[in-house]
Amino acid sequence: AGAISSLQRQLEVQGCQLRRTTAEKEMLQKQLREREKQLQAMSSKFCSLREERKHDEMLVATEKENCSLRQLVTEQESQLAEQKQLLGELQGAISQLQAEVLASQHHLQRQQQAQEVLQSQAETLQHRELQARVALEQVTSRFDRFRSRILQATFSTAGSKAPQAELSDQDVLEAMQ
Repeated sequence: AGAISSLQRQLEVQGCQLRRTTAEKEMLQKQLREREKQLQAMSSKFCSLREERKHDEMLVATEKENCSLRQLVTEQESQLAEQKQLLGELQGAISQLQAEVLASQHHLQRQQQAQEVLQSQAETLQHRELQARVALEQVTSRFDRFRSRILQATFSTAGSKAPQAELSDQDVLEAMQ
């Protein structure tokens, strides 16, 4: 149960990281779309500035900004690729953890079944032990009655003396013979 709970905690942490990564991915895609819109806007601006006198200065500035935006887009695409890779790894880890949880649950279920079988066997053995004790008490009682009868029969015959001390089974056998 401890292993299952630990695996479930890990699963929750991995799920949280997965959600965070997905949110970051969506944010980066949104930024990418905004940058592309900015890039398109800058392109339009470039065309309109071409007709003005300061065409050369604006062209250089726009080109620099364009370059930095391209670089930013490239970086964001790289980050997006890394996030996708991390997302794939997290999904793989989650799948593995889920498989481990299922295996642990299956193992726990087998242990519970084995415990139930052992409990049933223990109850059967206790019942048999009780029956054996009852039978032993009955045999002991019959043996004691039989021994008493032998003693009575042995020492109630003519010419026999009553015992002076406690008799062993061997003494009783000799007296009977």
